[in-house]
Order: sequence, then C-alpha cells, then structure tokens
Amino acid sequence: MSEYDKVKSGKLVLKGEKRSSHKKRKRNKHGDGETDNPVEDTDTVKHGGWWRVSSVEQMVGSVAIEFGDQTYVKALDNGLFTLGAPHDEGEGPSPEEVLTAFPVDVSKVALKSGYGKYLRVDKGTVVGRSDAVGPLEQWEPVFQDGRLALSGCNGCFMSVDDEDDGVVARSGTAGRQHFLQMRSPAPKERGQASDVPLEERGSLSQVEVNYVRKFQKFQDKKLKVSSRDQGELEKAQQSGNLHEMLLDRRSKMKSDRYCK
Repeated sequence: MSEYDKVKSGKLVLKGEKRSSHKKRKRNKHGDGETDNPVEDTDTVKHGGWWRVSSVEQMVGSVAIEFGDQTYVKALDNGLFTLGAPHDEGEGPSPEEVLTAFPVDVSKVALKSGYGKYLRVDKGTVVGRSDAVGPLEQWEPVFQDGRLALSGCNGCFMSVDDEDDGVVARSGTAGRQHFLQMRSPAPKERGQASDVPLEERGSLSQVEVNYVRKFQKFQDKKLKVSSRDQGELEKAQQSGNLHEMLLDRRSKMKSDRYCK
C-alpha cells in the first residue's frame, strides 16, 4: 500500500456551452444513455470516462485538473504539486491526480488533495497543506469563450512552471498557459449531496459535530463542542468562511490536535 493510499480518505457561464446544451438536456430527459453530442462523447471516452465540467455547480466530488492533453496535476506527499506523466488514450487520471471539490459559494470552490489537505497559494506556489478552508483556500473558476482558468487567493491564475513542472499561481492575467480543463467521472445527472464529504452533510450544528469528531483528542472520552452562538456559523457560511470559523471554535475548546 502506497503512502497516498494510506492517507486518502455571480456565476460566469461558458459561452461555448450554448450550442450543445439542448442536446445534452434531451439525452438526460429520455434517460436512454445515448449521446447526441458525438464530439463530447469522443472526448470523454478518450479520457477514460472523465468529462469536462462547464460550470461551478459541476465542480463537486472527484475532479482532475488537466493541462495540455491527458496530463493532470499530481499531488506529492510533501504538499507540492506537479504535472503528471501523459496518459494513454482511454485512460483516466491516476489516484494521485484526483482531487475532491466542493462549492464554497456560488462562484468559488475548495479543492482537497488525496492526502486530505486543502489547496492554497503560498508565495506563488500551489500547495496542499491546509487542514481547513478559509479565504486562502478558495479558488474562483473563470469561464470565458469555452476556456477555463482557476484564480487563487492572490488573484493569480494556476499554471505549470516550464522549468520544473511545478504548479504555480503567479500571473494576474490568464494566457494560453493558464487554460485548463477540470474533469469529473461522475454521471452528469447526479445528486450532488452524495458527492459532498461526509463532514459537510447535515445541518450546521451537525457539521460542527462531524468536524469535532474528526479532529478532537478524546482524552476524557467526551465530545467537546463549542457553546458559542450557532448564528455565527450561519454568518460565516454566507460569507464563505465557514471552515475558518469551525476551526476557530474548535481551537477555543483546546481539544483539537490541529489547534494548539
């Protein structure tokens, strides 16, 4: 078993999507499994069943970030990212190239590596070393003219360094080297709730309990949940700072192994 396996646990609209959107809806309506878009189907088959997402709403659950042709962003065990080796036609991304995405608000998403760490930008380098989602761990997908780019917390777009294939975010202007594809293996007609991490399910009070159970030190075998007003969780969720607030509430209990 590899180290990776041990650890793994306003909206912008794509302009190029309009032409084929009617056909996709027709296929899903009939539910016959046949495709009315041979170009899209060929692309999906070529990538091992991983299809191109075209909206923020589709960025839920397992995803892979593709630069170029069948080369994906790969997580390393030191928290850095690189561009993986090219895949053969019909082959999907490797486990180390699979991320978990979930929406933070209507325009931003958070990304988590298979090592259980959230992605952020640190001095221009994309790293996966965060245990919770705050403003620094939020990414804004930008769709324009059939292209997609990911903007990080520093206002710069994700790209691959030409010298060492490291993944960086250093330019505030998106050029050809910043265009990417985000792919998903999930059925397009899916219940998104099932793709949300277990900790994120239920009411806000249940979400807080879920995270406490995940990170708390059970020295006295008692669950220690903050008694502070639940209203601050609702405000934090609306402003996109829910995970940061949950972390702060746990830190005040002095029982979290990440909050000392």
